[in-house]
Amino acid sequence: MFEDSDIDKYPFEEIPLDRDCFLMSEIYMNEFDVALRKMLRREECNPYEVGYVSPVAVRKINSNSLDLSWYPNTFTRFHEVSITLPKDKIKVCVGCWQYDIKPYIFVEHKWLEQLHLREYSVFALVDAIGVKNAIRDNTLNKDKLIELRTRIDELADNESEIAFISFADSLILKTNWDVGYFHKGIKCSYRPEKILYVIKELDRIYQEVLGLPIYAVLTQGGNEYYGEPLLHISKSKNHICLNSLGVPFAELLAIESSAKAAIKSRIHPPMQLYLDEQLYHSLQFKFEFAKNEKPKNAYSAIMKSSQSSYFYSSCDVLIENLDDRESKH
Repeated sequence: MFEDSDIDKYPFEEIPLDRDCFLMSEIYMNEFDVALRKMLRREECNPYEVGYVSPVAVRKINSNSLDLSWYPNTFTRFHEVSITLPKDKIKVCVGCWQYDIKPYIFVEHKWLEQLHLREYSVFALVDAIGVKNAIRDNTLNKDKLIELRTRIDELADNESEIAFISFADSLILKTNWDVGYFHKGIKCSYRPEKILYVIKELDRIYQEVLGLPIYAVLTQGGNEYYGEPLLHISKSKNHICLNSLGVPFAELLAIESSAKAAIKSRIHPPMQLYLDEQLYHSLQFKFEFAKNEKPKNAYSAIMKSSQSSYFYSSCDVLIENLDDRESKH
C-alpha cells in the first residue's frame, strides 16, 4: 500500500513539522491509496473526498509520540487544542507534494474515535487582590467569609455546569465540554465565553462582600477523566477529587508566575484576566475587534512544546467585544 514512487511516505522521524496535516482513520487507508493512484494516472479522482479528516499540525517529534496542535473547530471559531499522539497508534504518514496533497497521518480507528468522544475542560484560577493587607488591617472576619461562601453557593446553584472549588480568598473553576462527533450524534458544547460572565459576577461578589477585586488566569485542555462528573466527592465527604490531572493547574500557575514577574518588571500593568493564547483565540469576537493585535506576553508552557503567550485584558473589554451571537446563556 502507498508504494507508488510519486507518493511521499514519511518515516516517523521525518513527519513534517509546523505545517497543515490531517489525521484520518486507518479504515480509509485502502480507499485513499486507490484514490492517490488514480490521481497519479490522471484519472478523474479527488483524494480529498475520501473519508473524514481532523486537521492538525505536528509541533514536535518525541521518541514515542508526536506533540500536535489539533483544530477541532475552524468553521465557527478558531479552536486549537494541544494533544499527544502515541507512536504506536500511527499506521503510516503519506502525502504527494507534486499534487499538493498534504500529509495524511493514518491512525488507529479506536484512538481517533476516542479523541472526538472524550471530554475536554476549561480551567480558571481566581484570586482576590489585597488579601494580605486585609488580614493585616483586620478587615476580614468569619461573618464576611461565610457570606462570601453563601454567595458563591448561590452562583454555583445557577451555574451547574461549572465546578467551584473555593479557598475563601481564591477559587478554581472547571467546566467540561465535548468536541462533537457527528457519527455518534454528539454536538459540540464548547462555549468558553460563558466563563467570562461568571468571573465578572465573582468580581462583583468579592467587591461587595470583602471589598476586594479579583484577577483570573484561564486555560483549556484535555481531561483524562472523561465520562466522569466534574467532581468526585467521597461518601465520607472528606475526599474531593477534581477529576483532572494536575498538568492544567500547573499551566495556570505558570501563566500566573509569568504575569507576576512581568508586572514586577513593569512589562505590563496588573490586569483582571490572563488567558492562555489557545483559549483566547478560540473566543468568538466581533470582526472589528483585532484580537491578534491585543497585548500579550510570553510564558513557558507546560502542556505545549513550543513557546507560548498569554493575553491580558479585562472581563468588560472582552465581553463588550464578543460576537453579538454570543451571550452568557
